[in-house]
Amino acid sequence: MSNDFQSGSRSGYRAKRKKTNIILNSLIVIVLALIFFVAYTIFLSGDDKASPKKEETKTAANQSSEKEDKNTEDKDVVEKTEKDNETEESTNEESEEASAPEQEDESQAVVTEGDGSSNIQRTIENPAWKPVGTVQTGEHTPVYDSSSVDWQEMLKAISYATGLEESNMTVYWLGRDKTSGNGSFSTVASKDKQQKYNVYLEWVDGAGWKPVKVEELSAVES
Repeated sequence: MSNDFQSGSRSGYRAKRKKTNIILNSLIVIVLALIFFVAYTIFLSGDDKASPKKEETKTAANQSSEKEDKNTEDKDVVEKTEKDNETEESTNEESEEASAPEQEDESQAVVTEGDGSSNIQRTIENPAWKPVGTVQTGEHTPVYDSSSVDWQEMLKAISYATGLEESNMTVYWLGRDKTSGNGSFSTVASKDKQQKYNVYLEWVDGAGWKPVKVEELSAVES
């Protein structure tokens, strides 16, 4: 009987121990599940909080990029304006340089004042005067006909020497210069007769009529 009691006690102890182990294992599983759940929740919450930060970073980067683009555009505008100003200054300088030879040409003029005993106030001879060009070819013979090409080219040379516009010019005489072999002589005045000139021209083969002397007059016959 003593043996049966001991055998029952051992069997009960083993069953109790087995039951305890099951409970402990179950608790361990539950604890692990809770830990996993909490970790998972924290991980998801961390991603949600990180998203706005990433978005803010992206927005800041976009704003920075837009600012850089605007700065670049402003810089391009400034550079273009500076280039335009440089181009304008260069153009003005070229224009001034282009007009310089004309001023130098005027400085080469030889002016002789009249003696007061004639109608000539002063005489101008400028070695810088050049032929005005021509469309005529071959051997040249002066043609004093107002409808001829030669006449029009002579008027151009007279305008060049006196500064009178052809539209503001009255021609009193245009014919052969008897003092030279191939020259022409003309008396012209402005429409208001404030400017009056005798103009001497010579023909240059292939280049046209060239002024050689201008006389400013006190008066001109009507």
